[in-house]
Amino acid sequence: MRKVVRSFDEWRAAARELIARRVQPEYVEWAASDEEGDLFSAADAPAAAPTSAAGAASVSVSAEQPAAAGNGEAIGDAIGVARREASVLRLPRELMEMLASAACFSATDRWAFLYQVVWRWQLGERDVMSAADPDGARLYAMVKAVHREEHDMHAYVRFRERKEEDGAPRFVAWFEPTHEVLPQVARHFARRMGNATWMIATPAATVLWDGAQLHDVPSRMRSAADIDDAGEALWLTYYRSIFNPARLNADLLRSHIPSRFWKNLPEGAIVPAMISGAANGERRTGQTGTVGRRSGATTIAVTPERAQPQREQPDTLDQCRRCELWRDATQAVPGVGPKKARIMLVGEQPGDQEDLQGLPFVGPAGAVLDRALAEAGVRRDHVYLTNAVKHFKWELRGKRRLHKTPAQREVSACHVWLEEELARVRPDVVVALGATALKSVLKDGSATMSSVMDAPFEHEGRWVVAVYHPSFVLRARDEESRQQAYEVIVAGLRQALTLGPVRSG
Repeated sequence: MRKVVRSFDEWRAAARELIARRVQPEYVEWAASDEEGDLFSAADAPAAAPTSAAGAASVSVSAEQPAAAGNGEAIGDAIGVARREASVLRLPRELMEMLASAACFSATDRWAFLYQVVWRWQLGERDVMSAADPDGARLYAMVKAVHREEHDMHAYVRFRERKEEDGAPRFVAWFEPTHEVLPQVARHFARRMGNATWMIATPAATVLWDGAQLHDVPSRMRSAADIDDAGEALWLTYYRSIFNPARLNADLLRSHIPSRFWKNLPEGAIVPAMISGAANGERRTGQTGTVGRRSGATTIAVTPERAQPQREQPDTLDQCRRCELWRDATQAVPGVGPKKARIMLVGEQPGDQEDLQGLPFVGPAGAVLDRALAEAGVRRDHVYLTNAVKHFKWELRGKRRLHKTPAQREVSACHVWLEEELARVRPDVVVALGATALKSVLKDGSATMSSVMDAPFEHEGRWVVAVYHPSFVLRARDEESRQQAYEVIVAGLRQALTLGPVRSG
């Protein structure tokens, strides 16, 4: 006997009949179509009838299987149990739900496997629902895979809007599921999209929602390229505008969205180019993912000329890879101020706000400095503000990025940029704000604040005034210490204002 199974409901009816006839799984051949069979079935098989649904299977029962196979006393007992329970096929709700889900799993032997599960249950083998049982483990794995595919389809189906004058459906989507989950997903979108008409096409089936009912319809679509959406260009423009290369983590991006979904997403066509552009420094905040990396503990200073491809109007500071700090920073923070300033203030490194805004001294320490400048009678727009280190070094505490003091090798690696600023601005007085700034200005990793804070001193043809960094005021333990540190900063700024050019000879 041969039966065609086009759905889970038809399989359930066939399984119920086979159980009632006490047909053991090994005597049932489940084929993907009427044309398929074993080596000897073609000789006496009836003419094949065409199947009308994807995933349909035919069932043939071997004529050699007796009503009760006499393969030993144990089998006879098992058949006896099946005979007593054959009149009604009773399965727990949980098992029925698992069978219905597993029926969507794409496997050539799925119907045969599901019948084997039901047969074992009818024989009293309750272990078949246990994940420790081989069949139970496979059943659970099939259900999990199908549920995962439903979740992915909910997430990655992208509807394209058709012109209103083209009529229904208003929205069309193309998806290529691994398993046959379209009916469940269609019910999900029917609940979500209300009266809006839509169609979801897959390689095996197509479902249309007319605003009230779901319909299985023939489809002429072959891929997402068959859909024309005039609004897609606007979406891609928006997607490009919110893409931040500095925050790009390509590995994480690929792990969150499996590669098989990208080809049917509108942005899938432009993401590879944007990733490549970020790696090549297309935007100011773009950072190369491989430059300067080397296995082992050794760090090699890589010059922009050697490390980067040719760019129009390059920003050499933003391309700096002389140490590792650029990897976790949003951007390099250059100095700001007049092209020729008499006083230059050198801090340690950008903070959290400076890293985000790309400007020095705009955070809490900057507010303290602004107050000290005003009290000392120094106009901020008349001085040049910069840092010894141009990238923000930080460590994560909860959700906050907290300052971490740069190492001496990082200060030394960044000194080339301070030298360039000193040569360009040519200040008469350099105010070193804190120990890190002092070490960079003097090019001396052993320099200490205590040895030079008493009075200004000459260094390489200019005055150097050493004071506390404004952040030291914020970190002081008590009000008295904070006030003392603040007064040292104000006094140093006042002194810098009175100093003139260093006289040679």
